[in-house]
Amino acid sequence: MDNTELVPLRGSERSAHADARPTGAVSDSERVEVTLVLRRRTEIPDELVEGPETITREELAARYGADPADIEMVKRSAEQHGLTVTQTDPASRRVKISGTIGQLRSVVQADSLTMVTTPDPAGQGRMVEHRQRTGDLRILPEWDGVVIGVTGLDNRPQARPHIQRMKAHAVHSSYSPVDLGKIYRFPQGTDGSGHTIAVVELGGGIPPGDLDAYFAELGIPTPRVDVVEVGNGSNSPGDPADGEVMLDIEVIGALAPGARQVVYFAENSAQGFADAISAAVFADPTPTAVSISWGLREDLWTAQGRAILDAALTDAAAMGVTVCVASGDNGSSDGDPTGKPHTDFPASSPRALACGGTHLEADPATGTVDSETVWNNGNGSASGGGVSHTFKQPSWQAHVGVPNGNGQGRRRGVPDVAGDADPKTGYRVLIHGRDEIIGGTSAVAPLWAALTVRLAEALGHPLGMLQPVLYMGAAPGVSPAGFRDITLGDIGDFAATRGWDACTGLGVPDGQALLARLASV
Repeated sequence: MDNTELVPLRGSERSAHADARPTGAVSDSERVEVTLVLRRRTEIPDELVEGPETITREELAARYGADPADIEMVKRSAEQHGLTVTQTDPASRRVKISGTIGQLRSVVQADSLTMVTTPDPAGQGRMVEHRQRTGDLRILPEWDGVVIGVTGLDNRPQARPHIQRMKAHAVHSSYSPVDLGKIYRFPQGTDGSGHTIAVVELGGGIPPGDLDAYFAELGIPTPRVDVVEVGNGSNSPGDPADGEVMLDIEVIGALAPGARQVVYFAENSAQGFADAISAAVFADPTPTAVSISWGLREDLWTAQGRAILDAALTDAAAMGVTVCVASGDNGSSDGDPTGKPHTDFPASSPRALACGGTHLEADPATGTVDSETVWNNGNGSASGGGVSHTFKQPSWQAHVGVPNGNGQGRRRGVPDVAGDADPKTGYRVLIHGRDEIIGGTSAVAPLWAALTVRLAEALGHPLGMLQPVLYMGAAPGVSPAGFRDITLGDIGDFAATRGWDACTGLGVPDGQALLARLASV
């Protein structure tokens, strides 16, 4: 097919990675599976997303999923061009097609597609080779308006784990997750039994024996942990991201030992990230909470990439799933080398419960807090937060004093909530048989996911999108019941104040007070 017969896909424009090093051409014979995301048959109403009502996976598919006629049309045209349709799912609105790069060019093309290497966002200085596209994507004319997103041609690492490792001599104090459950007054008589927490991982794996050894140290039975490998993802211990994986599982397992964990391992790419979240959200049984400790500056995502993930989080909210997301570990700039303020995505989505970080001084034996301030050690070690460049301010956040967003009017403020994240007052975990102290907002997302399932257990129902309820009673200078306000510290461009702020949101949890408040709503 002549290139001119293809039409631009809106929102697909992509820039080259700033540190990309070309390594050669992409082979036309390379086989690739791409994900096509289709339009909804009708939009999900805000009252379903933000209200107490929930629907099942089957109901969501029937009302708000992809139209079967759209799926059949896309499937038929892909097969006519010699491609293999490997999966169709009306609920998540996904059609997966497979073929060689040469074959795929007949239905979807990038302006430029080359092989490059870029730094691994998980760290340790290694380089990763991958396909990189630049410019727009173009798709078949009959797909225009039906296919709203295409992922998989560009498989560059899309996110970094929000984890901070600390050398032992630099640690001021540390806590087991059990200690933090006492300090933050998690609801008594609950352990998450009967609930599932999904954990999204974009690398790493579970080292054999670590979980049994860690929970034996805590005197807790090893929780049930199941693994799902999504696409090209795999449970592969020995990767730099192992620390992230074990932090997430060990925090959840210590704070909600009765809950079942399902860990979704996916390739670190826009396709892998979106597919993992979708797989987690639409699993059977539906999880009560999802924990995500990965993300990247908003401006390093394409518009379609943000839209695809945000739509998956919208699906989650409609089905009663609470999605807890780390807000980032690089202060108000989120790692922008110019120092300009940015928020981290997907934490900046209004559908995400964005989790910021603190520095905690407390007595773990009694749960008494001596002081708690904003986490900011400088040099890329500070809680992420600020005002989104992309997402409009949700109605439930309009009355708390979020600053005007970068000259663009009222925008979503980040984070919503907080918890201990400073590696100097970090979490004691076990990785590859070694005791380590780890921090980062990566620890706060699983902490809040564990708290969510224990609240849901106590209340007898899932909580879904918590923010509209959490923000009730909040006002400039006032944090609502269920939170301990953090009023000291800054993250660079934003400083802590009384009430909501762009450092620690509404504050850190008082789980028992929060339970009482939720029970009264």
